[in-house]
Amino acid sequence: MRIFSQLIICCLLIFGLSCSLKAQETNDSVYQLQQVNLNPNKQQSILAPQTLDGVELERLNSHSVADALRYFSGVQLKDYGGVGGLKTIDVRSMGSQHIGVFYDGIQLGNAQNGVIDLGKYSLDDLQSISLYNGQKSSIFQSAKDFSSSSSIYLQSKQPVFKNKSYNITVRYKTGSIQLINPSARVEYRINDRLSTAISSEYVKSDGEYKFRIIKRNSDNSIAHDTTAVRRDGQIEAKRFEVGLYGNLNNLTWDMKGYTYLSNRGIPAAIVRNGFVAKGQTLTDKNYFVQGRIQKKWGRFESRLQLKYAYDYTHYVDTVSSINIQNKYTQQEFYISSANYYALRNNWGVNVSWDFQYNTLDATLKNFSYPQRYTQLIALASTYEWNRLKLQGSLLGTFIHEQVEKNTSAPDKSIWTPSFILSYQPVNQQLFYINAFYKRIFRMPTFNDLYYTNIGYSNLKPEYTNQYNIGLSYTFEKLLKLNSLSVKVDAYSNEVEDKIIATPNGSMFRWMMMNLGRVKIKGIDAKIQSSFDIGKVQLQSTLNYTFQKAQDFSSSRDSFYKDQIPYVPVHSGSFILNSTYKNWGVNYSFLYVGERYDANQNNHKYNYIKPWFTHDLSIQKSFKFKKNRFNGSFELNNIMNKYYDIVLNYPMPGRQFKLIISTYL
Repeated sequence: MRIFSQLIICCLLIFGLSCSLKAQETNDSVYQLQQVNLNPNKQQSILAPQTLDGVELERLNSHSVADALRYFSGVQLKDYGGVGGLKTIDVRSMGSQHIGVFYDGIQLGNAQNGVIDLGKYSLDDLQSISLYNGQKSSIFQSAKDFSSSSSIYLQSKQPVFKNKSYNITVRYKTGSIQLINPSARVEYRINDRLSTAISSEYVKSDGEYKFRIIKRNSDNSIAHDTTAVRRDGQIEAKRFEVGLYGNLNNLTWDMKGYTYLSNRGIPAAIVRNGFVAKGQTLTDKNYFVQGRIQKKWGRFESRLQLKYAYDYTHYVDTVSSINIQNKYTQQEFYISSANYYALRNNWGVNVSWDFQYNTLDATLKNFSYPQRYTQLIALASTYEWNRLKLQGSLLGTFIHEQVEKNTSAPDKSIWTPSFILSYQPVNQQLFYINAFYKRIFRMPTFNDLYYTNIGYSNLKPEYTNQYNIGLSYTFEKLLKLNSLSVKVDAYSNEVEDKIIATPNGSMFRWMMMNLGRVKIKGIDAKIQSSFDIGKVQLQSTLNYTFQKAQDFSSSRDSFYKDQIPYVPVHSGSFILNSTYKNWGVNYSFLYVGERYDANQNNHKYNYIKPWFTHDLSIQKSFKFKKNRFNGSFELNNIMNKYYDIVLNYPMPGRQFKLIISTYL
């Protein structure tokens, strides 16, 4: 513990020095406040992410971050239905717990089960969403940025002012499933170097929608065909955010406070004609406050990040024979220092140090009450030689855990590398060859280690090895196209010591074990184009993913080399955006191929048929007395297709949404 205390003191001294240097800056020149950019070293970025930003986010027929991520290559969505249903994603079949989700540059945490519910995060306050396979290839970043198999970056809107000192956005959404969803955002320029933004949102829905379920006999004849109403999907949620942004010469900083409060039902699986409400509810109270400060001195640049998070969850089941009232409380403290130095114009190095402290309390008998101390040290370097770019990093992870009861997990000390390469074969042509290798792991969650009667404290970390090679080419002014870009990636991943639940003596008693091994081979392809037809501007995006994700745990298993559950071999999406004057029409198509809900692929009861949806939206913007207004009508699942993303959790059929936005 002494080393943790010493390093915390060291980091606090760095923070004090940064604040002192800020106070000594006395330049009185007038500064026009711009969007604060805390990642200015664009020359360090080697691999381009998949990104949706600005107008693209507004055009998508999506309610949450999870809905928008469906349109990225290599992404599988798990959605339990409705506005309030749990929504998680899996990238390249390595598991949801291998994905790091960063909000304004700092990772969102969940030490209890390692999964971030992306359905909680609205698109209204976001400027961009980016997905990186492997890791973000700008080395000036925290050690946490190096610690995931894939990373999602959510960048909130930051104030940008033109000829006035404030911006106000008011938006109201309504639609089917009894949706009520108002939101507001106010930005204010306090002075030339300081601004603030406050936003809030309210969501309410009864969550009820019709669905159709067809069950077949062994000879494929219809056993029953039923249309029913989905229950337990109600939600009432409130979100509040406040941000403070400052800029002073070569120093930038920001602070953010975030609150999310929700009460929602938990939709149950539709089995044995169980169409009635089950009465399970979940109450969430999520709070965090975080801040960043960044300073540049010539060739040296330093960034300090701080965060405190408090999460409360209350699970209630009053309908079952046993009244269940489980309460969980998580707390997290996080501090990070990243330091970049440009040795030469083409060679830079970075050293990052992170410390994180997590606790979990629960109202369960014989609960362990775990505490986790995590320290990460990242060493990274990037080098450019002519048209060749190289990057390497080494991440050290050191973990110590304590419990009040039972046995704690042993200490961990692990080093993991990554290497990235990008080569431009021909100068002045936008043709690139890139590749990367990364070995990383995820720690077992508190539930894996300590959940009463199920957790196993001697679990080993779950490792992933990733190999990727890709090609990208951008054509400018090709035939009648304004631009055309093509990107193809081939990859091979392996998951070692996969953590799974197995029976321990009987089917009524299970335990977490390291038993699994999964090998994944796949191809991601993306084609984007822009072109004009008369005065109509069009943009299109086509994504395709091929994946073979096979179970190699044991050759004795009947499902050896079978496709793992919920991973389609083929999936893809198509988006077409058109703009004419103040009108916009947007179409999107999503396809997910056949899958299985269990390991055995030769059993027809495990088969889940393919599904697809068509979505359409029409937008119109206009001005009235110098104020801008925007109206949008969205129609989702136009063909009224009934489908399950997760088996026995039916999704809504045809829906509509009306959105009115005012910009003052």
